[in-house]
Amino acid sequence: MSDLINPRLVLLDQDLGNTTEEVIRELASTVHREGRAENADALAADALAREAKNATGIPGGIGIPHCRSEAVTEATLVMARLHPPVDFGAKDGPADILFFIAAPAGADQAHLKLLSKLARSLMKKPFVASLREAETPERVVELVDDALGLGTPADANPTGGVAAAPAATPSDTTTDGAQNGAGNVTSAGSTAAAAAVAGPNTVAAADGAPGAAASGARRLVAVTACPTGIAHTYMAADSLKNTADEMGVDLQVETQGSAGATRLDPSVIRNAEAVIFATDVDVRERSRFAGLPYIASAVKRGIDEPREMIDEALAAADNPDAKRVSGDPADASQTSDAAEGWGTRIRKAVMTGVSYMIPFVAAGGLLMAIAFMIGDAQAVPVTADEILTTASLGNLGDVSLGAYIAAVLFKIGSLSMSLLVPALAAYIAYGLADRPGIAPGFTVGLVANFMGAGFLGGIVGGLLAGLCAYWLTLPRLPRWLGSLMPVVIIPLLATLFAGGLMFFLIGGPIALFMEWLTGLLTGMSGASAMALGAVLGLMMCADLGGPINKVAYSFAAAGLGAATVANTAPQEIMAAVIAAGMVPPLGMALASTVLGRKYFTAQERENGKASWLLGASFISEGAIPFAAADPLRVLPASMLGGVVTGAMSMAFGVTSVAPHGGIWVIPTIGGPIWFILSILVGTVITAVTVVALKHIGNAQKRVAEATVAEPAPVNA
Repeated sequence: MSDLINPRLVLLDQDLGNTTEEVIRELASTVHREGRAENADALAADALAREAKNATGIPGGIGIPHCRSEAVTEATLVMARLHPPVDFGAKDGPADILFFIAAPAGADQAHLKLLSKLARSLMKKPFVASLREAETPERVVELVDDALGLGTPADANPTGGVAAAPAATPSDTTTDGAQNGAGNVTSAGSTAAAAAVAGPNTVAAADGAPGAAASGARRLVAVTACPTGIAHTYMAADSLKNTADEMGVDLQVETQGSAGATRLDPSVIRNAEAVIFATDVDVRERSRFAGLPYIASAVKRGIDEPREMIDEALAAADNPDAKRVSGDPADASQTSDAAEGWGTRIRKAVMTGVSYMIPFVAAGGLLMAIAFMIGDAQAVPVTADEILTTASLGNLGDVSLGAYIAAVLFKIGSLSMSLLVPALAAYIAYGLADRPGIAPGFTVGLVANFMGAGFLGGIVGGLLAGLCAYWLTLPRLPRWLGSLMPVVIIPLLATLFAGGLMFFLIGGPIALFMEWLTGLLTGMSGASAMALGAVLGLMMCADLGGPINKVAYSFAAAGLGAATVANTAPQEIMAAVIAAGMVPPLGMALASTVLGRKYFTAQERENGKASWLLGASFISEGAIPFAAADPLRVLPASMLGGVVTGAMSMAFGVTSVAPHGGIWVIPTIGGPIWFILSILVGTVITAVTVVALKHIGNAQKRVAEATVAEPAPVNA
């Protein structure tokens, strides 16, 4: 028998109360009566404080209340079979099986080890069934010791005993050791937490899916996500998956892109050894991966260095001290947040805001563009409100059907565009503080709109709202107060803080700056406009969809809302950005499939075929495979073509009311011939330059060597 639990710490079919608090106090009293805690009230208070942060119920009628406490003198495990069951916060109902883990304040590893092994065992239905069938406390102690690998394995039980919960194997010890060294308590209140720590070494998952041991392959999961969710997301997923196949690693990827997230099955997460986060924005429902070792980087690294990321993830899975995904916000702040500096967190929050803002801009801009195509582009913005006030579909009066439809489309589009700044601010705040930041962010975005602070005001306001909401989530509060924080107190205080600062201090200066900037852009012509176009083109091609590219794109997209019939400068900027962003993939396509085939490998020539469509669709990321293989030639050539294209587009006064789409939105482009000409010139410059640089660098020899070394295709 282990020293963690004994028959006196097993309470079978007892009524311990009707509430979580009553039950936890009884469990704490049991620990105290056994002489393992100095003060039952102090232990109960610590356990209730932990419970207030995140409920510890998990599906299947199970609860795992736990804490570290100064009152505890010896690590202790209490098992209770409740009658009647009590709600511990699980979605599927109250819990009748409880394990109370009481660990000394300094026993981080013991606490994690208990929680990890218990969660693994409690995900096994035969083990839980055995606990419910046990007739004596001694039998429960035997089952628990066997499941935790602390006693002599029990004989197989053909009727549903603990045959599925064997003693720990060496590989189990590795997994548990990784839990031990994390230094943060993984929340048992999350289904994902319990699932994740089930580990990769079980022969069968809870649902019967084969585990890693059955297939013999290492198992990883990954999430890829970028601000726009159009290209980086899926290219990183393909790169990681293909490389993993070559390495003999079973990798399943969840793409959180513009088409929605392809959610990983819980059983896949449960059997994974580690998770790779290749993202530029916050991971949606990150807590699903709670308990797993993880590595995190920008999404572009998933494309550039997939093998290195997979190797790092495998190393993290084998490292007892590796960082782990936390399912508890307080614990998460000690792990992932601590690993990222505030600069990185703010950058990712801004990118998150941009990614959520883009659909508003795209929908609004395209609807307005269609309205201009149907009606008079000069008259629609002026007459739309009057038409919609006096006419209806059933009573058009003197208004033509085309003019009425154009007015409707224009109004819907302009209303969508009016949400640009509030959405930007709201999801920047969301990126910093999760859901509590959304309401303050939206409100301060509306304040920024009201004061004329524009997208810059939205960024600043969103950061203020998010930081305030985040700081308000940090204090540990009583449960009755904690439940009010996310829905009442945090929105109220964060809204007051950020909105007040916007009104009283920063909104005015930002509005003045935006007014000056708008006037500057409106007055640009000739050489100054060309210079701006050149700079924007350089930025669009500098990192092919990375942060520099996104800054230029966000600047252009956010400015579209300020465009008017008299002020088309924002639309000119948008056109220059789109045109320049199309150049790198089109240039690589031209170079690899037409002008310089001998300087590119067979795989690169295949990528070049796809790059024609990617470039035509304004997906700069189509050039990334080329840049990853030869950055010193591809990036300068791309930037040169982008500079020329951006400058030409601005010089010709090309405009775009649509924020995305490439050649597919040419009907909405003002000056389509000059738009196409600018792109063609930049594409040719990029292609010729990269071929010339490859010729000088003797790239043909590299291609020949790569062809000889190229492995035979692996059959799936």
